[in-house]
Amino acid sequence: MAIQRKHTMYHSTILDAGPDSVWSEVRDPMKVVRIVSGPAVKNVHWADGGSLEKVPSRYDFTLVFNEGLVQQEIAGRNEVERSSTYRAVAPATGVDGYAATIRVRPITNDPHRSFFEWSRELTIAEDADPGVVEAIIAMMEKQTDAVRDHFALPKE
Repeated sequence: MAIQRKHTMYHSTILDAGPDSVWSEVRDPMKVVRIVSGPAVKNVHWADGGSLEKVPSRYDFTLVFNEGLVQQEIAGRNEVERSSTYRAVAPATGVDGYAATIRVRPITNDPHRSFFEWSRELTIAEDADPGVVEAIIAMMEKQTDAVRDHFALPKE
């Protein structure tokens, strides 16, 4: 089976929370990793002196399914536009390159909801295991839903 070497993904959703509330959580990659991956990751932490307020800042986590170490960094953040860009700093688990941007936008006629978008570019390694690549892409396709579910209003 031939593996597509470059994947560009774009996902968006409406969240049941205002943009300031959403941004206060998703600007922190530690929270995003936990929201979208839950028990599929472990050892989520800042690395090499990184911190939420320092850009660029590196953070690491381990994928539970194969013990693969993922090293990423916040590459840029715009507090006014509520956007954050991050990227892989080392190849991992069949991925040679990864860059992503999340954005939170207000909904003009509903200040208690927001528009969340996530764009990503993923470059697959030449020697990547097709099963691992499929698992990673399938996981990423569900992550925006995890963010939506995290901010969902409680059912009455």
